[in-house]
Amino acid sequence: MLNFVLRRLIQVPIVIVVLSMMVVGMTTMLSPDQRVAPYIRSEQQAAQKDKIIEQLGFNDPFIVQYTRWAQKTLSGDLGYSRASSKDVVATIKERLPATLELTLVTAIPIMLIAIWLGTLAALHKDRFIDQVVRVLAVLGYSLPTFVLGIVLLAIFYANLNWLPGTGRLEAINEFSVGDLRRYTGLLTLDTALNGRWDLFLDAIRHLVLPAVTLIIVLSADILKVMRNNMLEALTSDYVRTARAKGLSDRVVNMKHARRNALLSIVTLGGFLIIGLLSGSLITETIFAYPGVGQWVVDAARQTDLAAVLGFAMLSAVIVVLVSTIVDLLYGVIDPRVRFD
Repeated sequence: MLNFVLRRLIQVPIVIVVLSMMVVGMTTMLSPDQRVAPYIRSEQQAAQKDKIIEQLGFNDPFIVQYTRWAQKTLSGDLGYSRASSKDVVATIKERLPATLELTLVTAIPIMLIAIWLGTLAALHKDRFIDQVVRVLAVLGYSLPTFVLGIVLLAIFYANLNWLPGTGRLEAINEFSVGDLRRYTGLLTLDTALNGRWDLFLDAIRHLVLPAVTLIIVLSADILKVMRNNMLEALTSDYVRTARAKGLSDRVVNMKHARRNALLSIVTLGGFLIIGLLSGSLITETIFAYPGVGQWVVDAARQTDLAAVLGFAMLSAVIVVLVSTIVDLLYGVIDPRVRFD
C-alpha cells in the first residue's frame, strides 16, 4: 500500500503541470489588451497600456510566459486578484475554510441519506416506500440548483423570514468575529471552541439554506445508483450462497449485499467531495456565501486570469488527493482489491 500511495503522490506534480500548461495556454489565446485589463487601475496606466503589456511579457512566446508563471507560482506568488482586491493566495486562505465548512455539513448528510434510502428502497422493491424514494430521487435530480435555491430563499427568507439568506453571519455579529481566537478557520467550530454560542447558532442558521439546497440536489443521483447497485447485489450468486448457509437476512443484506453495493458509491462520493471543495459555484453565488465558488464566479466575470489560474491549481490538488483516498477506500470495502 505504501508503494501505491507514493506512486499516486508522484502523480500530483505531473497532473498540476499538465493542467497548468493547458490553463495558461488557454489564457494566451486572449488578446494582450484583454489580459492587461486587470492591471489597469488608473487613466495614467491606461495611457501606458502598451508599455505595461511589454513589461508583463504578454507578447512573449508561450513557453516563456509559462516558465515565468511557474517560477512565480513556486515562490508562492499566484498573482493579484481583481475580484477580491487581494493576492490570490491570501484570497484562497480566507475563503477556503468557508467552502470546507459547507462541504462538511453537506457531504456527510448526502452520503448517509443516499445510502440509507437507496438500501431501504432496494429491500422493499416495488412497494410503497420504494415508490416514494424513487419519486423523491427524480424530483431532486430534475431540480436545477439555482431554481431550488431561489425557491428556498423566497419561502424561508423573503416570506417567512425564518432563516438568513446570505453570508455566514448577521452584519451585527461580524464585528465580533475579530475577537475570536481562530483554531481551524471553520466558523461554527471556532465559535463553539470560544464558547460564543450566540455566534455559533447564527453561523448554523446561515448554513441551513445552502446546505439543504445541495443535499436535495446532490443526494438524488447517489440515491439512484445505490438503489440499483443494491438490487443487483441482492440477486447475485454470493448472496444466494450466503442465504443457503442459513445466515440471517440482516447479515446477508448489510454485510454482504450492501458492502459490495458501496464500491461505486465511494467513487461518486469522491466526485462529490471534489465538486464541493472546488466550490459549489451556483449555490455560493445564489446565497452570497463567501467561499471560493463565489469568488471564482466573480473572477470569471471580470476576466480575472490570476484568480482563475489559482482556482485551477487548487482544484488539481484536490482532485489528486481525493482520488488517492478513494482508491485506498476500495481496499477497505473490498478485500479483493490489492495495491501491488
